[in-house]
Amino acid sequence: EPTVRTELMEQIPPIAIFLQESRPKFPTAFFEYLMPIVVRYLTDVNNQVRKAGQEALLILLEQDLVAQSDIENKVCPILLDLSAPDSDDEYKVEAVNIICKMASMLSRTTVEHMLLPRFCELCSDGKLFQVRKICAANFGDICNAVGQEATERLLIPKFFELCSDSVWGMRKACAECFMAVSYTTSPEVRRSKLSPLFISLISDTCRWVRQAAFQSLGPFISTFANPSSAGLYIREDGTLSIRPSAQDVNSNPCQPSNNTTVMSSSANAA
Repeated sequence: EPTVRTELMEQIPPIAIFLQESRPKFPTAFFEYLMPIVVRYLTDVNNQVRKAGQEALLILLEQDLVAQSDIENKVCPILLDLSAPDSDDEYKVEAVNIICKMASMLSRTTVEHMLLPRFCELCSDGKLFQVRKICAANFGDICNAVGQEATERLLIPKFFELCSDSVWGMRKACAECFMAVSYTTSPEVRRSKLSPLFISLISDTCRWVRQAAFQSLGPFISTFANPSSAGLYIREDGTLSIRPSAQDVNSNPCQPSNNTTVMSSSANAA
């Protein structure tokens, strides 16, 4: 019964945490018994079971309970199969979604070598606009996961494609994550490539795209600032913040010592 399998998936994370805390008594129970179930249910025929499996996997990754060898040898191959060009549409959409969500939880090497090539392919998926939409919405997270070199070499050309996509929702998603993409690049790429690209979005024929671009204008401009002099930096949650100088803090004892958030721009577009 699918409901039984779904319920089982919901119990996997707390069981895994218990086994982690009791590892001397159960040294290999999770890797031998539970992890294979999670991986198998990622391809279950029932939609609800698959979603429960995906949620369980993300929790396990977030809690750092999955071994690197299992990620590379069991999880990534399944996701690559599900996101292949000839894969079922529903499976492909789910696979690209989980690839984007798990990218920030994996090592840069794993993301760049195992998942980035497929992500670049999916950005150009001509069959399903839903796949391209997920890629566009999570583009900033992928850039942050792989770093500047891979972003400029592999991702920026794909970002240009998505910013000129015929579906306006794609262009809007790109406008919303523009700051996160810009923050990962060098000042020269920012000036010579991303600035003209942003102008095209702010002049888009669709008013929803233009509106999203205008809302991202301030955050995008902030990426040109020198962090050492301006005090601006990007927090892990994608929020643009300002770090007060020691002189300012000392001169005003009433000023809170914690960082002050000045603008929020999430890399995960809706």
